[in-house]
Amino acid sequence: MQVQPYLFFNGNAEEAFAFYRRVLGAEVTEMMRFKDAPESPPPGAIAPGSENKIMHASLRIGSSTIMASDGHCSGQVEFKGFSLSVDFPDEQSARKAFEALAEGGTVQMPIGKTFFSPCFGMVTDRFGVGWMTIVLP
Repeated sequence: MQVQPYLFFNGNAEEAFAFYRRVLGAEVTEMMRFKDAPESPPPGAIAPGSENKIMHASLRIGSSTIMASDGHCSGQVEFKGFSLSVDFPDEQSARKAFEALAEGGTVQMPIGKTFFSPCFGMVTDRFGVGWMTIVLP
């Protein structure tokens, strides 16, 4: 059994995927647009003109998979009550990823040494997704 996060970007999933490819080395392993579905979505399920938006995608970051969609394409995104935690082999790679994730985002806890890690930080990226970067001791 696995638990995999499923993120709904409500219209800017493709932009987020490009960002995660650049800053985390993510790989898009699966992508389907609404226009490619075997059946049309029910009326009102997505915003008009959203045929090219992402209905479903899978991203691989390291050995983990995150699934995502543009959802209802409403443009209103709220990621609350969770963060995605990514562990790094060394301080340099953790700091590099943290700084990149912080571009256009908000630092929640500056990256640095803690009692539980030689390098840990918390940031909310420009898409509203919370991230924790950590080097495990």
